[in-house]
Amino acid sequence: MADQWPIETIDVDANGLRFEVDTCGRGDRLALCLHGFPEASFSWRHQLPLLAQLGYRAWAPNQRGYGRTTRPPNVDDYRPELLVADAAALIDASGATSVTLIGHDWGAAIAWLIASDRVRPLERLVIMNVPHPAIFAERLRTVRQALRSWYILFFQLPRLPEFVLSWNRAALIAHAFRSSAGDPSQFPATVLDVYRRNALAPGALTAMLNWYRALARGARRRKQRSFPAIEVATLLIWGEADIALTKETTYGTERYVRDLTIRYLPKVSHWVQQDAPRAVNAMLAAFLRGEHVPEASEIL
Repeated sequence: MADQWPIETIDVDANGLRFEVDTCGRGDRLALCLHGFPEASFSWRHQLPLLAQLGYRAWAPNQRGYGRTTRPPNVDDYRPELLVADAAALIDASGATSVTLIGHDWGAAIAWLIASDRVRPLERLVIMNVPHPAIFAERLRTVRQALRSWYILFFQLPRLPEFVLSWNRAALIAHAFRSSAGDPSQFPATVLDVYRRNALAPGALTAMLNWYRALARGARRRKQRSFPAIEVATLLIWGEADIALTKETTYGTERYVRDLTIRYLPKVSHWVQQDAPRAVNAMLAAFLRGEHVPEASEIL
């Protein structure tokens, strides 16, 4: 499949920035894949050829501050509303006639906001291992989830998080993947080196951490916002062995999504689409074809 649908890298100008975008496939149906922290567009390497095979033009951008994408200097340059605007501008730049939005981790948080606020019309929505923001806010008040989210507070400190994460050629970045993966073989040194190099680029870690810093700065204002029900068909794929987010953060998602399918993957980590690519791709393909989405027990 990969030979038939090679992944290429292009530059796309959108929202006043230049985005480095991995692309695969052709046509007017866009599948926009948004990565998380501390990842990159590379995290979608298993999904892009599949999406191309399904008839999509798949785009996986390095988001604001990542890779060779423009790296604005200030914390306020990473406010969630700007991250949403980036994705909307990429959709516009693609010229696509229909859009399927796929997000993981921070990319999923942005995808939730785009779908909830109807920033752009969507054909389908796929979320991986990040809860709906309203439910996350509720669960963050519980001791269990608050303890798992300790790193968000640590990231608010100036300079120290950059020092810790860059130490020994970004060893902790590599450790974050390997130590929590359900299948560590999916994260060989060649894969981990991509993320280490990405983090060690000048200014990269500060930009990546500024996503969290900008989020915290605007937290009080965003507490007052509402979340209209999402009407678009939505698939939530969840690795149950997530060390940062409890499974309970998925409970009640149906209150905010009219047409929801949830599939859990036991013994699979937060890095779900990289940790269990065969299972994730089977679920993704079935959902995008409008077929029954298999349970983990039907695949694993």
